[in-house]
Amino acid sequence: MENHKNKQNPSKEFDIIGKAKLDSLKEQVSEIENMIKERNTLSKNFIKEGEGMKTNIKNFLMENAPSGEDDSEFARERSELRKKQIEISELQLNEKVNCWRDIALLKKEMRESNKELNEKESRAKMLGEILTE
Repeated sequence: MENHKNKQNPSKEFDIIGKAKLDSLKEQVSEIENMIKERNTLSKNFIKEGEGMKTNIKNFLMENAPSGEDDSEFARERSELRKKQIEISELQLNEKVNCWRDIALLKKEMRESNKELNEKESRAKMLGEILTE
């Protein structure tokens, strides 16, 4: 009797199994989209914080500039702070490149997942039509 029920309506079983796989792929695509957004946000925050640090260094240097005689120790400290500004700029540039690379890889993964999802949806539709005939 159980076998007979399954033979009568195999499309329902297929729908359940197929739907689970499709839902899984849709969730995967959605997660990748969220990861792309989060990576962009992370990068923007990193760049913004770097700009804040560079501004603080610049303000410190302007506020504490020698007013007359040049203090060699302060000149050395100013030079170190300027080097820090350059290092921060380099880190920001590297972050922009790394962000672009990460997002490109995520988009590639998303395209592959979308392609697989579209193929599975197409197959599911075709099999559904065949099974209902």
